[in-house]
Amino acid sequence: MSTFVVVHGAWTGAWGWDRVAARLRAKGHHVHVPTLSGLGERSHLAHLPITLSTHVDDVVNEVLWHDLDDIVLVAHSYGGIVGTMVAERIAERIAAIVYLEGFIAEDGQSFADIAEASFEGPTVPAPPSGPGDYLSEADVSRSNAKATPQPTGTFTEKARVTGAYRQIKRKTFIVATGWDGPFGQIAAPLRNDPGWTVHELACGHDVPIDLPDELTALLEQA
Repeated sequence: MSTFVVVHGAWTGAWGWDRVAARLRAKGHHVHVPTLSGLGERSHLAHLPITLSTHVDDVVNEVLWHDLDDIVLVAHSYGGIVGTMVAERIAERIAAIVYLEGFIAEDGQSFADIAEASFEGPTVPAPPSGPGDYLSEADVSRSNAKATPQPTGTFTEKARVTGAYRQIKRKTFIVATGWDGPFGQIAAPLRNDPGWTVHELACGHDVPIDLPDELTALLEQA
């Protein structure tokens, strides 16, 4: 039995992990999927000055207030930046870290820097999903209905990274091969690093929605 703490991606919320969380809990694991401030069921807070640091606090406080230890930290997409900074704060509580199509920021990098994009205004609208983005067209409609604008400060604040995540003993990177994303390039140098395990899944970027059974199995391995 393990304890999983999940950091979801941009424009989403805990809802995107419902299928995987249910499967892990059915197997006896403890699962925490805090919705990051300003998103999902916490979108009513989006008008506040929410930054990347706020999202890091969301996850760190989930761990501290629930007295969690020996956790498997799972970080998806934008959540990879958050997860990397969470490791800066509470690495001693993390037994394993899983980057699921996750960005790994260098010190002084923001999501905007990585995406080579400029974001203006208080929030950034969610890019709409289209045909082929999910294995099920029903999930395209569901994603578009539930996606929420993201507070701009979460994309523009620079990450503060010393490399604490590298000291976590078990590190996994999962790449989705069903779309043309940047994460294969991120994973490439990790394939020859004995400190990392790299897996591939044949689906789009939103792996927990597309392939919940396969992802659940990989997370248990982690």
